[in-house]
Order: sequence, then structure tokens, then C-alpha cells
Amino acid sequence: MPDSGRPFILVVSGVQRQLQIPEFPLIGPNRDLSDPLAPRREAAMFYGLFLRGYNVESLRKDIDVPMTLLKKWLTGRQYNEDHFRQQLKDLYHYRKQVLAIFDQLVLNEPMRNRIQ
Repeated sequence: MPDSGRPFILVVSGVQRQLQIPEFPLIGPNRDLSDPLAPRREAAMFYGLFLRGYNVESLRKDIDVPMTLLKKWLTGRQYNEDHFRQQLKDLYHYRKQVLAIFDQLVLNEPMRNRIQ
């Protein structure tokens, strides 16, 4: 295993192993906020779960970031870096966009014609 990443110690049945956890950026290649289609792709993924029978309200909770949580993040002392705070704001707006697209897909579901 490559040495990149942080060390992590795992204990299973009394046996201790040291593993390396790779470093992952906050926004990866599939979560590029500059991609204009990214919110649609993510909303489509949640819509697929809705079509498979998942509860729409639980999916909305999974998508949404409440304003109280954003305020907690922005006022936390551990998040003092301006660049990180801006990323949190961008992520908040991104998730609201995903939620709006998802809601439109769910609201338009009864009007869709089914091909048998």
C-alpha cells in the first residue's frame, strides 16, 4: 500500500494493523461545483432512489443542508480559514440547487407518460 495519506490503526479481534487512509479533497472530480450539470446529475441520482420507493421526505433531508447547520459551521472556531468558509457557502448553495431540481422532478412525476 502506498505511503500517501494519514496513518490509521485498526484493531480487529485483538490484532492491530496500521493502514494508510488516502487524503481526499472536499470537492472531488465528481463534485466539481463549476460543472453546470453536476446538480442535475446529483438530483437525478436522488430521483432514481425515489422511483425505487425511498421516502421523499427522507431524501429531502439527505439533500438539504439546514441554515442552522451552515451558521454553526460559519461561526465555529475550527473553521476560521476564509477559503474553507467560502467552500461551505458554495456547498450550501449547491445543495439547495440540487434540492430544487429534485423537487421539480418529484412534482412532475404524476404528469409523465409511461411507456409500457
